[in-house]
Amino acid sequence: MRREPLIEAAAVAVLVTTVVTIGTMFVPKDHSGTFVGLVFLAAVWALVWRRGDDEVTHCGVGLGGLLLGAPIHFGPLIGQALRAIRWALAFAAVSLPFFYLGWRWWWRPGEHFSLALQPWDTANLILGQIVLVALPEEAFYRGYLQTRLDDAFEAKISLFGARIGPGLLIASAIFAIGHVLTVHAPARLAVFFPSLVFGWMRARTGGVGASVAFHVICNMFTLLLGQGYGLY
Repeated sequence: MRREPLIEAAAVAVLVTTVVTIGTMFVPKDHSGTFVGLVFLAAVWALVWRRGDDEVTHCGVGLGGLLLGAPIHFGPLIGQALRAIRWALAFAAVSLPFFYLGWRWWWRPGEHFSLALQPWDTANLILGQIVLVALPEEAFYRGYLQTRLDDAFEAKISLFGARIGPGLLIASAIFAIGHVLTVHAPARLAVFFPSLVFGWMRARTGGVGASVAFHVICNMFTLLLGQGYGLY
């Protein structure tokens, strides 16, 4: 175990979680999500993006070269984006049917499902999920935090092509705790489990692109279920 990255990761996790928790008590509810996303992005900028391409690559937050200092090459960028989407769609096809069954068991919705999607509103919702939720959370928890914890605790386990270790579990636990501290509902601890998948995808693909895409799909699926059944 290396103490320096562990101490840094612990201090940053406590600081960022505290800022987000206290901030959401005072920021208007309609803007709390934006506030949280900006805090995560600011943390990743200060700790990773401004430190140079080597650190950005190490933390997997280069987004196909989009956030590197080198000139952008659109061929590789598009190729990596499509690869991330393929990963996300594959996991969605396997996992979302089981999630739907579990969601119905938990919420016990009525049988009537009605959802009128407006193209502009849907596009706006997806964009918000990408920019203010999935990207900030994945960049911080999987990009920065999981990487620092892996620097502290060597990832020794090989699981379906990914090298993982205690960092995946610890980052996922902090991710779940942060969700409960901002919205006081014990059920939100359940995000620990999809977080394990997000973390595995980050380890397997070397970046956060696939986990961002899958995170968006999961959130949108949950939101549309809640709206369609009139639960939230």
